[in-house]
Order: sequence, then structure tokens, then C-alpha cells
Amino acid sequence: MHASTRREWIAAATGTFAPFHILSAAKKKTDIRIENISISYEDYSYRVPIKFGGRVVDKATILNVNSTVRTGDGRVVKGFGSMPLSNTWAFPSKTMPYEVTLGAMRDLAARITKVMNGFKESGHPIDLYLALEPAFEKAAAELSASLKMKEPIPRLGVLVTASAFDAALHDAFGKAHKVSAYQTYGPEFMNHDLSHYAGADYKGEYPSKYLLQTPKTRLPLYHLVSAVDPIVAADIPKRLNDGLPETLAEWIAHNGLTHIKIKLNGDDPKWDTERVINVDREAEQVQKKRGLAQWYYSLDFNERCPSVEYLMKFLSDLKQKTPRGYAKVQYVEQPTSRFLKDHPEQVMHAAGKMKPVVADESMTDIESMRLTQKMGYTGVALKACKAQSHSILIAAMAEKQKMFICVQDLTCPGASLVHSAGLSAHIPRVSGIEANARQYVPIANKGWEDRFPGIFKVKDGNIDTSALNRPGLSAVA
Repeated sequence: MHASTRREWIAAATGTFAPFHILSAAKKKTDIRIENISISYEDYSYRVPIKFGGRVVDKATILNVNSTVRTGDGRVVKGFGSMPLSNTWAFPSKTMPYEVTLGAMRDLAARITKVMNGFKESGHPIDLYLALEPAFEKAAAELSASLKMKEPIPRLGVLVTASAFDAALHDAFGKAHKVSAYQTYGPEFMNHDLSHYAGADYKGEYPSKYLLQTPKTRLPLYHLVSAVDPIVAADIPKRLNDGLPETLAEWIAHNGLTHIKIKLNGDDPKWDTERVINVDREAEQVQKKRGLAQWYYSLDFNERCPSVEYLMKFLSDLKQKTPRGYAKVQYVEQPTSRFLKDHPEQVMHAAGKMKPVVADESMTDIESMRLTQKMGYTGVALKACKAQSHSILIAAMAEKQKMFICVQDLTCPGASLVHSAGLSAHIPRVSGIEANARQYVPIANKGWEDRFPGIFKVKDGNIDTSALNRPGLSAVA
């Protein structure tokens, strides 16, 4: 495809001239070209519901993407990506029901498939994704208009939908060169250094400088206590008796837990404080029996705090009422609105001095990462569902700047958990991993436990990530 043709294509797809300098005129022999993209879905009901951000979720739709790519020397290679659409998180709406926002994301996936199948430029997966993303955004805008939706598909909804497509390209690229995808982020494979994406401060540097070439062998598992999860037996109206734990104490014993993530409501400071105290009280009793002196908490408000003052008062009250529990808090995640530009008053400088404050929903690319830093966030929450390409670039920047880094889950089962675990295991400053599907939708993990027992069968509080050095993203051979 000649340069003029490329410009015409992107203009037609997006209605503007996108930054196609992302795709290098000087090609590498290692570059790939998209031959075909196809999609399929899996639908599951949850074992138990999960509550976050004021909403209860009890089902999941998994988007699977198969890619076929062609290498510069003519070889045809297949890749695979998978991700829950999780529209409740990615496309929350007060005016439209679950089925409408989910349907819009499924329709968007079909349009992304068409866009990618019509694109025949070659490049590294990061460059291919960044070149295509404006067309995905345009497709989302057109779809929202055609469906006359009360709210358009947001940026995060586009990212989550596109993430499985991006993963399928990275997976195919690694397989084409018979290496882990995490060994393809250096000058041998990339057409540009980091300065091309992140500015002059990164001249001559590549993501590989800030990533592990072989994965960490073990990572602590962060277990989720959602806002409706039972802590003690008295919290259970009727037991499931399905062979899996149901109380916090049972889960701690079952998985040997040392890290617990607590979802908070953000609209009732007394409830939020008591929730942490109750979790800490139960954990203290169980861990004491195990002879364990140190364990950790993370606190996630999912944007529900009405103000920074609410957060700081909550932290002060928590410290006063349970100094021991407060000391175990490793970080606080996305306390206020994801829409940072709409809330310039919600700066986190003071709160960040109390505990690391991590940006999740508000951080979707390099630009938004820089905005979170200006507003006082001290850490970044990476997610496989926010696109592998963005995650690799942001991880490199956060590592260079020595920010607090965590990788968060999206109740990812199967291949999507393997993808998330691989991301966690290759970033030096990440110290834990979430794997919520084992709690809420274990049926979606069936068939994966025996392939990756260290990831899907946890007994000592840690996930074994040593096997995540296979070609591509490791999930599918």
C-alpha cells in the first residue's frame, strides 16, 4: 500500500488524517500483515454475583478473536486473543440497560473485524494497533449515532472491545518469530524507539529495557472481596454447597491467601470503614491460626468517592480505628471519577502522601497517564483489556519513572487470564496478580486448569507464572 493510498484509507475510515507516521516507511523483515480476522463468543452465568461501582454483575460474555497474519517471507501464522467484554465496567450507563450496552460492544466488534480485514499495511503489532485505533473510535461513533444511543460508546468501551483483537496480533507476531511476545519489544523487532510514542526523554530506549525477558516465576494472588461477598458464615442467606469456598476464611484456607482486594461503595463512609475493619478482623483470626504475620489489602472505590475529601477522611478514620488494618493497605484504586478533565478539582497530591493512589478507569493511553500524574496519582493500573499495545508502552514509562504499578483483572477466565498473568509477570515493579474468575465464573476456566495448573489451581497464595514464556502470549499453542 503506497503512502497516498494509506492516507486515503485512513481518511475514509476515520474522517480525518490520522497519525500514520506510526507506520514506518522503512519496513523490517519481521513485520506482519493482517490476512484475516474472525470472532466468536462464549456466554456464562456467574456462580455468585459481584458488586462494584454500585452495580451488581451476574454474567459474562467473552469475545474470542482468531487472527491470521503473513510474515515478510510469506509464512502464514495464526494468533488468538480473548477478553470479557465487561460492559458494566467499560460502558457503565444510567440510562441504558445491560443488554443495550453489551449489544453495542458486540456490534462494534463486528465493525472492528471488518476494518481490520480491509487493512493490508504491514508493521509491528504496536504500530498496527495504534494506526488502526482511530478507525475503531470512528466506528464506535458511527455505531452510536446509527443506533441512536442515549450515550455513545466511551473510550474504555472501545479499548475493551479492541483488546482481544490487539492480543491476537501480538500472539501471532510472537509465534511467527518463535519467541514470547515479550521478547519482541526491542530494536530487533520494533521500527521505532519509545521516543516515537512518548517523547524525547525516551530517545534510544525501547520497551524491552523496562520489561523482563523471562517471566517472574511466582506472583501473589490478590483475592477479591466485592461489596456483596460474604465475610463470615452469618452473611450467607443460603449456602451453595458446590465444593468451592463461600466465606473469606474458607477462601484464605483454600488458596493460602496473603493479598486481599476490598471493593468499597464510596457513598457511605461508615459502611466503607466498617467493611475494611470486618475483613481485617476475619483475616487476622485466620492468618493467626496459619502463623502468618504479614498480609496485604488493596482498596477499590471504582470511582464512587464524591470527592478527594471523602477519601482522605475515610483513610484517616481507618487509621484511627484500625491502625493495624490501615498499615496493611498497599494502595487505593481509582477513588473518584474517571473523567479527569471534567473534574480538575479532584487532585490526589495530598491523598497520595497517605497511600499510593492508582489510576485505573481514567488511564487509557499515554496522554491520560500524563494527566493522572499531573493530578497527583502516584500509580498506574494496567489491564490486558486496555490493549496490550498501550499496556506495554505505559509499563515502560511507569517503570522509568518508578511509579507504583499493578495489573488488574477484569474477572478474566481462560486465555484472558493467561494473557493478564503474562503481563503481570513481565513487568518488574508489579508485585501481585488478580484472578477473579475462579471465584465468580469458574465454569469458564474448565479445560484450562490442567493446561496451566500453576495459574488456575492456587494453594500457597501464589500463582505460578513460570510457564508464560511460550511463543506469543503463551495461552494457545
